[in-house]
Amino acid sequence: MSSKTFKKGMLASSIAMILAGASSQAIAADEANAEVNKDEVEVIQVTGIRGSNRASVNAKRFNDAVVDAVSAEDIGQFPDSDVGQALGRIPGVTVGRSFGQGASVSIRGTDPVMTLTTLNGQNVASTGWYDQLNIDRSFNYSMLPSELIGGMEVYKSSQANLVEGGIGGTVIVKTRKPLDMDANTVYAGIKGEYGSINETVSPEFSGLYSWKNDSETFGVLLAGSYVDREYLRVGTESDLDWGGRSSIQPSSFLQNQERTALDATFQYRPTEDLEFGFHVLSLELGADSIGANMYINTDTNWGAGESNCQQFNTSGVCTISDTPENAPTDVFFQNWARKGEMTSETFEFNVNYEGDGYAISAVAGNTSAEGGTQMSANFGYGWWGDNFNQVKWAGKVDATGKQIDINGRDMSFTRDQLDTTVGTSQWTGVQGPNSDEESYVQLDVDFDMDLGAITKFETGVRFTSHDFQKSFYNAIYSDAPNSFNSTDLYSGTMKLGAAEYTIPKANLDAMINGTLGLVDHFTYNRPGYGLIEEDNFSLYGMFTFEGDGFRGNFGLRYIYTDVTSSGHEIDNSPADDLAANAGWSEEVISKSESYNDVLPSFNVAFDLSQDIIMRFSAAQAITRPSYDNLFLSAISGYPDDRQGNEEITYGSPGLLPMKSSQADLSLEYYYGDGNLVSATYFVKDISNFIVASTEFNQQIGVPNLDIDPEGNVDDWTIHQYENAGGGTIDGIELQINHAWDNGFGVNANYTFSDGKAPASVYTDAIGSFTESSDHTANLVGYWENDDFSARAAYNWRSEYMVREYGKYYGNRMHDDFGTLDVTVGWNATDNILVKLEVVNLTGEDDIQYGAAATGTDVKPALQDGYPTWSFSGETTYKLGVSFNF
Repeated sequence: MSSKTFKKGMLASSIAMILAGASSQAIAADEANAEVNKDEVEVIQVTGIRGSNRASVNAKRFNDAVVDAVSAEDIGQFPDSDVGQALGRIPGVTVGRSFGQGASVSIRGTDPVMTLTTLNGQNVASTGWYDQLNIDRSFNYSMLPSELIGGMEVYKSSQANLVEGGIGGTVIVKTRKPLDMDANTVYAGIKGEYGSINETVSPEFSGLYSWKNDSETFGVLLAGSYVDREYLRVGTESDLDWGGRSSIQPSSFLQNQERTALDATFQYRPTEDLEFGFHVLSLELGADSIGANMYINTDTNWGAGESNCQQFNTSGVCTISDTPENAPTDVFFQNWARKGEMTSETFEFNVNYEGDGYAISAVAGNTSAEGGTQMSANFGYGWWGDNFNQVKWAGKVDATGKQIDINGRDMSFTRDQLDTTVGTSQWTGVQGPNSDEESYVQLDVDFDMDLGAITKFETGVRFTSHDFQKSFYNAIYSDAPNSFNSTDLYSGTMKLGAAEYTIPKANLDAMINGTLGLVDHFTYNRPGYGLIEEDNFSLYGMFTFEGDGFRGNFGLRYIYTDVTSSGHEIDNSPADDLAANAGWSEEVISKSESYNDVLPSFNVAFDLSQDIIMRFSAAQAITRPSYDNLFLSAISGYPDDRQGNEEITYGSPGLLPMKSSQADLSLEYYYGDGNLVSATYFVKDISNFIVASTEFNQQIGVPNLDIDPEGNVDDWTIHQYENAGGGTIDGIELQINHAWDNGFGVNANYTFSDGKAPASVYTDAIGSFTESSDHTANLVGYWENDDFSARAAYNWRSEYMVREYGKYYGNRMHDDFGTLDVTVGWNATDNILVKLEVVNLTGEDDIQYGAAATGTDVKPALQDGYPTWSFSGETTYKLGVSFNF
């Protein structure tokens, strides 16, 4: 029997034992408990913006830990339709946007990978849709529609009964349950979305139905959402081209984002003390995309003629260029066509039983995802063809600021100006499927206690078995002619670059199908394969205490993790029909490591008066290495015929988790009806940072035969992930929520986070945490009455570093970024709401530049403040109507 089969069997046995134990105790219990007198239960109906704020403030006030919350006003009335953006309104929380949506969350200046996100307390499998995205443990919030969510809690301090993994914090996303809702609750919504750049209308549909029987012992909730959205990003990229010459690239990215989400929850409560639940969540994202880039040399004409550059920076990159009209230069244009998708499915069964002085809960489930790049293709045009050589550049380029200023010819062109025929770039036909799966089982038991101030003891055990697999396949082409009519590959027009030049729009299906028609077969890419098998065991004990004017908890959480990383290694094995396999072992090898730790936590809240609370917390927390860090190796830029492209990144299953010793001290003043003023000081001391050291011009025993068939070119850039040093983060959070009796209200918060990381551990030599902003702020003003509501929300964060090792743009500084969002609602009837949402009303641009000093170990375009990347800000308008009964 294989070790993995044994582990799966052990998991199945654990599930059976836990559920059997919970059920037997429940069945043996007395089912004749007295029913709760419903007339004595106080029901608080929370509606509207103010009601949502009140619920969020109460969640913070009555928790023992440092917690902030986002509450839905009603079904379909989440404060922001973008789930990630809603979290960004919380003090100390910043949101990273990706492809037009909130995708990652950073808490108090930490890297997004240090934020643990769970759905109802458990992980959700995810793979990403793109073969070049980082493979980490972060949760992609763009997958989850807000209509399915009842609320979110952000734990900024740790406690023993929370799943480990979040140094920055833990986000718990909660779905709705049918027995908590009125019978026959119905919600239906429809929206139309319009983008100022794409200028198309995209539909969005959502619905929910919840039912329970008259005795409220059985309920069913069904919910779903569908979005068919076309996203267009336009801007300017810049770098040295493959010949080492300065160039700029007006670029565009067009993606069809088709998202389907289905959610079903079943609850059965045969007695007041016993409850069974079953939850199913299915998420599907279609992410087919077209990339368009035009390469314009700002120095010479692709190495020919005199230089048009008037000024170089200290890193040797051209920053001021003037190409005269009487000597225009050639350009190169290419399209990338990619078919990508991701599916995620979660099945969970849970049991809850409340006995006399104790409570038992058991959860068992499985979450799995598949996705990645299904196929990619590339088509390019240059000066060598029969038509495109008439498209030339003349004008001025100023790259001395944070954005490149392009002033010259209109670089629009038509389909007729493309070459008559073109071939597919046969080095680009790849498939990159990934899979992610976790099975989990958890048992928690609470005991009521009367031991002085100790009122409760909680203990629990959790086991997970997690597999993440990445694969890569390269196309092997037949001898069929590689020639396509350009008229068959393009239909319609689209925008290119910040200037929004008009260019032919690539027909994605024609490009993909045409390339596939030339493929004889796909060959398994040895260096592209990796498998991570991770088993996690945790055990905790936590005491809750309460006395006259104080309350809190303290406890310990023990963790044990076993990691096995499998892949191919370099042993000079011969290639098969794929040149990239040269040098890589034919057999898969595995390496295993393990680690364990004990994580203490302490939370206390003092009621200084009826309305003033002082909190203190101290804990240790971990964040496990990303899967990218654990893979034995990964390569990029090989094989091709461009020397200097070859990069390899080595990981290790022996990497330790990053660990933080952290504390919080806060003072909170609650007044009126849901109003709050608070100030919090926080500090984190983080060790075992995972960083990538880089070495250049290294020989690894794998020569690039595309450059030299004799095998004399073995010249690689090596990145090695390792634990190296640590750093500190400390700062303050300030918050005020105030509502007046006339319907007006304001929510404002500011966070200062001072992160100090050792510069020596980063190749850019910048001592700043990844994706850490020193300053973040939110200002929300609103007004509402029975018929109308309006809200204006401004979110701002200061500059922050983005690091993607081994990627095309590896280390860059993102400029400060602020967005103003406006929402207006009209309650047309008691059951019908009309809402207009405007996102990024000011059209804030996305600007990133090279902040590393000259001479550091990053590419020249990422040094000396060079404007590497900028994209035009898009204003999005969403008009919708919803029915709620």
